[in-house]
Amino acid sequence: MPHTKKLSWLCLALFLLVGCSVAPAVSPTPAEPAPIATDAQPVVHFIPTATQQDTLAPSPTPLPTAIDPTRMETPWPSTTAPTPAALPPEHYITNIRGHAQYFPLGCEAAAAKDWADYFGQDFNEFEFQFKLPQSDNPDFGFVGSVYSPWGQVPPYGYGVYAGPVADLLNAYGIQAEAHKGFTLEQLKSEIAADRPVIVWVIGNVVGGVPATYTDKEGRQATVAAYEHVVIVTGYNAGHVRYMNNGRFYEAPNDVFLNSWGVLGKMAVVR
Repeated sequence: MPHTKKLSWLCLALFLLVGCSVAPAVSPTPAEPAPIATDAQPVVHFIPTATQQDTLAPSPTPLPTAIDPTRMETPWPSTTAPTPAALPPEHYITNIRGHAQYFPLGCEAAAAKDWADYFGQDFNEFEFQFKLPQSDNPDFGFVGSVYSPWGQVPPYGYGVYAGPVADLLNAYGIQAEAHKGFTLEQLKSEIAADRPVIVWVIGNVVGGVPATYTDKEGRQATVAAYEHVVIVTGYNAGHVRYMNNGRFYEAPNDVFLNSWGVLGKMAVVR
């Protein structure tokens, strides 16, 4: 009997020793989610040095025709172009090339040059910039200095809208039409016909806050910080492709429409 009791205690001790040496199962720690990749890059502007600025003086060469003087009195009307009945589900213009703008606020002149180049017509970008009319209202002319920092609103350095850009293109003998209130369907119709479109957006197609600005003559214009110009080159069912400073991006339709809509869906078309 004593041997039996001693054996029982020995078994109990052995059981406890083995039980304590087995670690409880632990669920593996979930891995961190991978970051979402994105190609939306901030727009990088080239700011010329003082020496370069000295060499970028406008050419005295006169324009082939005069800019329409009525533009300074009445902005261009909203578009009334018919909506196309049917469009291909997707279309991309692949033989267009671009470059980075040369002035901090020179996106309009740079985009106009790339757009004209696509149609086989050329001009001096620096001359184009300095031949744009000047105004404190972007509907009528370029606001402020092209060397100003980006992101301001009138009356400070800002930029220029579709009307004066189209007028100057036509003065160079390059057919162009300015529109406000353009639609996504009309935009796709131009792309489907292999005609890229210059559009006014905010930054690299991001959101913005519009504001009403009254110029010194009492005329009003819609403005927004980080006004910018890109060229639409393609689309599919859910996205719009565009060229920004020579690089290509795609944005979902709703993101593009939100950015394009801040300044009234402006466009320059062939």
